[in-house]
Amino acid sequence: MSRRRYVARGVPGGYRIWDNKARRWWGDLYELCPDDLLAELNGEANYERITALLRRYRALRR
Repeated sequence: MSRRRYVARGVPGGYRIWDNKARRWWGDLYELCPDDLLAELNGEANYERITALLRRYRALRR
């Protein structure tokens, strides 16, 4: 199994997504672990699905 490009890391206040290839944070701070978003980023990377998941997680923060 290959190494995952995107992983969720716990930070104070929630989770952030770390990009192993670019070696930097990707996206926003999430209160809940974004498992389905990570699966999509590491899998097919469908732009429409990623956009929908990002909107859903932003709505949960409000």
